[in-house]
Amino acid sequence: MTWLIKMFQLAKQSESKFFLFMFKNLMYALKGLKLKAHHLTEIKNISNIVTNGNVRIGIDYFGFSSKHDRTLLNIRGKLIFNGNFSIAKACRFDVGPDAIIEIGGNGYVSPNTWFIISHGLKIGNGCMISWGCQFLDDDFHKLEYENQRQLKTNNICIGDNVWIGCNSFIYKGVNIPNGCVIASNSVVKSSFFEENVLIAGNPAVIIKRSINWKD
Repeated sequence: MTWLIKMFQLAKQSESKFFLFMFKNLMYALKGLKLKAHHLTEIKNISNIVTNGNVRIGIDYFGFSSKHDRTLLNIRGKLIFNGNFSIAKACRFDVGPDAIIEIGGNGYVSPNTWFIISHGLKIGNGCMISWGCQFLDDDFHKLEYENQRQLKTNNICIGDNVWIGCNSFIYKGVNIPNGCVIASNSVVKSSFFEENVLIAGNPAVIIKRSINWKD
């Protein structure tokens, strides 16, 4: 009975239709996933998801979203959660067949953020990703030009305790160290290796050092 009351409260909190919410989340539990999701969440290839913590999709309030917003996870590769994590409504995850997204705990993703990953993405612990961001690790078309820089890897790596501001774009091969802040509307195409810096602009550069931030 306590479990039923808790599920009713979660359905109400997420503005879900109760019986659809119950049915979907019971299916997730039967598959061994520590996952609770809004009834309009669509998950393709759910067997490719690993939850080593409690994952909530479309449950928590973030603003900037509607109860009618759909969240889509198309996981042809692997999506691994290594701790508790929250994903807002209207997000998109597209993970290619050979790609892995690995996400740490105690963080969240805000509405309308897209992850289009064909190679790999690693996000550390305690990361906050604001609304309208995009992570893209492939060009999908080949472009050759003079003095072309060859990347060692297309994988994106985000350290611990990183805050990514709204409408930021993170592209292939980018490394963002621990404790950094990416300012809103930044376009990050190059890697950074200095911790606790404020990164901003298009193309993004370091504008302040020795910063500290908290939620």
